[in-house]
Order: sequence, then structure tokens, then C-alpha cells
Amino acid sequence: MSQISLEKQEAKLKQLNQKIKAEKNKIEQRLGKQIISQANLDYANLSNDQIKLLAKRFSEFLKVKPVDH
Repeated sequence: MSQISLEKQEAKLKQLNQKIKAEKNKIEQRLGKQIISQANLDYANLSNDQIKLLAKRFSEFLKVKPVDH
């Protein structure tokens, strides 16, 4: 393979990785928003420590009771 071809493939791979990362971020944001909304929590009153505690409790809950697919 030529150097130019490899560079093009590398650029495509980087672009694809960026798209994957952006989609993961969208999903994480939507999930967090839905959890906060469903729990009737106030964004203004959530500290980083509270967010971490909620995430830990939520993950522990899911480990005990997995989501059906």
C-alpha cells in the first residue's frame, strides 16, 4: 500500500472514532437527562458528589436487576 493510501485510511479511521465518541456522548447525556427527569431531580441542586453517588447507586441497582433487551 502506498503512503498516501495509508494516510487516507488513517484519516477515515480518526473521523470514524470521532463520530463514535460523539454518539457515545449523546447517549450518555440523554440517559443522564432521562434519569434526572424521571427522578424529578433539580439540576441546580446536584453537586458532583451527589451525581457520583447517584451513578453508583444506579449502577448497583442495574447489577442486581439487569435491564431486559
